[in-house]
Amino acid sequence: MLELTMATVSEADSGATAGMTMADAPSEPGAALRVGRDASVCKLVTPDDWLFVSRVHLEFVCAPDGGWQLTWLRGSQAEPSAEVRLVSGEFSQPLGYGGTVRLPHGGSGEIVVQDRTAPRSVNVGFYHEA
Repeated sequence: MLELTMATVSEADSGATAGMTMADAPSEPGAALRVGRDASVCKLVTPDDWLFVSRVHLEFVCAPDGGWQLTWLRGSQAEPSAEVRLVSGEFSQPLGYGGTVRLPHGGSGEIVVQDRTAPRSVNVGFYHEA
């Protein structure tokens, strides 16, 4: 099982968690969870006017072995308006535009989508049940 929690944070409301949303999916091959502005395909939806987030920005997919991987999907622009990094404990790793990374099995952490032009971010916490 992969559990996700998402909070959108701007400078004005840093520390507020009232807008937190959650989603989960079983660790079955092919299971997927998406994060972005398009509510028709994303389980976790960011504000419509946060254009630094693509319609479908992040995709979590369960691999055949039950492990999960995260992909930062390329949007319509050649260059992204955001930066994405994976944080797990003391470990922090930037994720390249269009890149994929495997989540730690049985671990937890956070994916931070940081706007390059304003002090706001989308913070997606994850817990991958062992």
